[in-house]
Amino acid sequence: MNETAARRLTGVAGIATAAALIVEVPLYFVYSGPPPDWNVLARLLIGILALAFLIVFVTSFRELVKRADPACEWAGTMAFAAGLVYATITLVSSGLEAGAVIAADHPIDPTVTVSGTYVLYGSIGRVVLALFLTALGLGISRTRLLPRWTGRSAFVLAGVNLAFVPSLFSGNDPAHFYAANGWGTTALMGAVLSYWLLALGISVHRSAARHAPADAPASRR
Repeated sequence: MNETAARRLTGVAGIATAAALIVEVPLYFVYSGPPPDWNVLARLLIGILALAFLIVFVTSFRELVKRADPACEWAGTMAFAAGLVYATITLVSSGLEAGAVIAADHPIDPTVTVSGTYVLYGSIGRVVLALFLTALGLGISRTRLLPRWTGRSAFVLAGVNLAFVPSLFSGNDPAHFYAANGWGTTALMGAVLSYWLLALGISVHRSAARHAPADAPASRR
């Protein structure tokens, strides 16, 4: 895979991840009480697809960093590893929630009922995501793959995620902003990540045209 193809794949995967997350997050706010099974299972399915796209994104990003500057391959590998861990943690949480909803004989709110999952996608997820974003920012800034704002915003978003790590001490009421499963700790951070990934994916995809081989046909750039 050449650099142009890696940029295009990374961009498309980032955009696809963001699009799925943007669709998923509002489904958490449709119902004030325990949502019907279809709502929970639909948002979990969309989230699973988003994580599949995320795996493609981190894999192609590592390849992109390696091609841009082999000396910075460690940053791409760290982002790749952290991205896989984040995807795995969230997939496990999604599986536990889906299983509980399917087994229950009445509507339940898995973000409250399924104990432990909100720590996985809350504090634990925030730590791993902060590591992922830091590595991503380092890979971008040291190789100058993309405009400066992409690397700097990754560092800022990493810091914001770290600020939510202590939320596990704040109970499990999703109506509270800073609870372990609060709308700030989970939904808001998910929304911020999705729109940031959308902007990043667009930036990476647009950069592919600028790095296309000079002798490539215009139709292929």
